[in-house]
Amino acid sequence: MTALTVLAAETPSLVQSVDWLAIAPVVITAVVGLAVLVADLFVAERHKAVLGWISVAGLAAATAALIPLRAGDRSTFCLTADPEACSYTADHFTVVVQFLVLAGALVTALLSVTAVRDTRMPAGEYWFLLLSSAAGAALLPASRDLATLIVALEVASLPAFALVGMRRGDRLSSEAALKFFLSSVTATAVSLMGVSFVYAVTGSLHLTQVADRLEDVPGQFDTLAMAGVALTLVGFAFKTAAVPFHFWVPDTYVGAPLPIAGYLSVIGKAVGFTGLILVTVIAFPAYAQVWGPAIAVLAALTMTLGNAAAVRQSADRPNSAVRLLAWSSVGQAGYLLVPIAAAAYSERDQIGATLAYALMYAAVNLGAFAVAALVARTKPLHRISDYRGLYTERPLAALSLAFFLLCLAGLPPGIIGLFAKVTVFQSAVDAGLGWLAVLMAVNVVIALYYYLRWTALLFRAPEGAQAPEAVTPARTKAPWPVAAAIVATAVTAVVLSGAPQLVLRVASGSLFTQ
Repeated sequence: MTALTVLAAETPSLVQSVDWLAIAPVVITAVVGLAVLVADLFVAERHKAVLGWISVAGLAAATAALIPLRAGDRSTFCLTADPEACSYTADHFTVVVQFLVLAGALVTALLSVTAVRDTRMPAGEYWFLLLSSAAGAALLPASRDLATLIVALEVASLPAFALVGMRRGDRLSSEAALKFFLSSVTATAVSLMGVSFVYAVTGSLHLTQVADRLEDVPGQFDTLAMAGVALTLVGFAFKTAAVPFHFWVPDTYVGAPLPIAGYLSVIGKAVGFTGLILVTVIAFPAYAQVWGPAIAVLAALTMTLGNAAAVRQSADRPNSAVRLLAWSSVGQAGYLLVPIAAAAYSERDQIGATLAYALMYAAVNLGAFAVAALVARTKPLHRISDYRGLYTERPLAALSLAFFLLCLAGLPPGIIGLFAKVTVFQSAVDAGLGWLAVLMAVNVVIALYYYLRWTALLFRAPEGAQAPEAVTPARTKAPWPVAAAIVATAVTAVVLSGAPQLVLRVASGSLFTQ
């Protein structure tokens, strides 16, 4: 008995402590999602709208739960034998990305309240899937081992497939969901193969331990390690819609409910670039010579093809507005990848430029989709030409959309868009990637064409209203949740343009716990 007592005293405990405050944003989102799914069984059909407001409240509470974490000094699920190796870390990087994800999901929920009711989508399933996806997306930036990272990636992705195909009986919706599902599953399978190669070489899944062990890989395993690093990046590159993993984007955005298209354009991007940052900057710095040039090439191809395809969109083609936003998001993804590539050639703090740009992009792109959701209520073909004369019909919506487009273009008064682009441009120059900086500048000029063309269309006279006595067409009243989403994003964009330091401070300083 004495020997057993001594043995127990010498054996380290395998029980990991749990910091509930650190994981609160993810737990609140997941618990509210389960609560909504169960409540759907007992709520009468005429009261289903309450499920949407419960979801909105849950996402607001999850966002508020980030306030106690702003110090960025919490970790949990750490190995008892190595307290520095943790599976969940709430550092500044995590808090910033979780704010982007949860606030973006909150705006999506506001847009969805009306969409779910009008299109008669099943409320319980819709809100459960949206909250589940948001919980996975919020978990991903805090993940510090490859297993948790892949699980978070799939928890964020799998519900999104169902959300895209939620409009029953809609052929475009079903085709979009199937294409999104098949391509995403293939990309994830390739990433899992890469993770298995990395584990075979290092014997660990924790990112910090992987980084240490990749510093001294035996020569016979070097090729296996390089293959593992390259393959692991594929799944996350798919989520960012980087070329050549972008082919699913236009059809998926067109087939998905408009709020979900906006959700994928922002939160989907956040999932992708967050995963790329974690595996490259934290886990694979020893192989920067592999992933650095690869991501630089991906960035160049992505911004060039995305902007070239956006320029080609015809204003009179059905769904041209959504397709332009889809291709625009591909081009914007190229800009987001630039600081990640630059991190391979300089300090890790370069990736702060990606977060600063992503925060700007999230606010203005969700705002653009919010205005599109409002216009689609009376003009469901989603054509760019449908926005002609919007200022005459809905002045505030037109002014908001114009401001969003100018921010995306990087033109005054969209100061935050300009400053964010300069920050990304500077990261490439500081890293010695002059060719990438020049290519980015060229693409920014190309993007001006289609952003300004759409902006100018908002203020032209409506068709058939050139005569002075022309009567302004009647317009329906904007649902207040949609109006609230537009106002929230517009105010955020205006405030950030007036005080860009609120976002740009993320581009400087250390984001990761040392």
